[in-house]
Amino acid sequence: MPIKTAWHKTVKWGITGLLLLFVSLLLSIGLGAVWIDPSVIMDSFLSFEKDNIKHQLIFEVRIPRALASALIGASLAVAGTIMQGLTRNPLADPSIIGITHGSGLAIAISLAFIKTGSYWTLLIWSFAGAAFGATCVLAFSMFSKDRISPVTLTLAGAALSTLFSALSTGIALYYQVAQDLSFWFAGGLSGTKWLHVFILLPTVTIGVFLALWISRSLTILAMGEEIATGLGQSQQKIRLIGIVTVILLCGSAVSIAGAIGFIGLVIPHIVRLLVGPDYRVVVPLSAIAGALLLILADVGARMINPPFETPVSAVTALIGVPFFLYLSRQKRGYM
Repeated sequence: MPIKTAWHKTVKWGITGLLLLFVSLLLSIGLGAVWIDPSVIMDSFLSFEKDNIKHQLIFEVRIPRALASALIGASLAVAGTIMQGLTRNPLADPSIIGITHGSGLAIAISLAFIKTGSYWTLLIWSFAGAAFGATCVLAFSMFSKDRISPVTLTLAGAALSTLFSALSTGIALYYQVAQDLSFWFAGGLSGTKWLHVFILLPTVTIGVFLALWISRSLTILAMGEEIATGLGQSQQKIRLIGIVTVILLCGSAVSIAGAIGFIGLVIPHIVRLLVGPDYRVVVPLSAIAGALLLILADVGARMINPPFETPVSAVTALIGVPFFLYLSRQKRGYM
């Protein structure tokens, strides 16, 4: 594809994605158990009134939830993009290869043994669990004859995800914290506050920056390890930065929203289909598309069975499972 044409497509889809993201944020603020008219939303921005219940609802509940949805969606999409680039595995996704469920196991342990722990404690345990899950999957794959092939990584991740999930359930039942852990398994954004936004903002920013830093190397790696090594690229360094990036993004997202799957699987494929395989473009557009998808999924979760909320993970699964089955049937190699 000519450079001029590729740049034109990138700018076009970038602007389109940002406009759709802005509209989806307004939609997320307006929709819910209580409908808020756009004029009221605008009025709350222009002249906020502390005694106005709807203004309070907008600033204390709806806006932090919408922003948290965008940041979590972006983090999961970028994490999936990095995993697919590092492993050259089209099925790689933090929820499929054990990283998300590693965080879940750590959170279950935290709830069982540190019952008075603060949210910061939960966040640290989530990071540790994500690191543990990533280490287990990669270590298992390294001992395989075909190293980190797509099949080996997917099977190892699926097996470890099942093990982590079973251990989490056993710990939760034995120590009577199943009700607390059920929120994590369901995955949701109903409890998000400004604190969560302030935690997510720096972690997602750093994670996306690291992803952009190695994006050119991931594009070269997609051509094959031999070519990347021949060009003087340090594979160990790129993998280390990539894994740290995934742990940072997934650890913060899981600790706040729970097990929301398939965003990291679906979004990178859609973006590559639109703009090509250059990760310098795929990473930022995946962040935008991931934010857009989770916001819309969260809106759908609120509107399917009002006034009750459907777990947002169920909505993303409705999109992701058919896509996963479609990809698993493909016989072609991975670019």
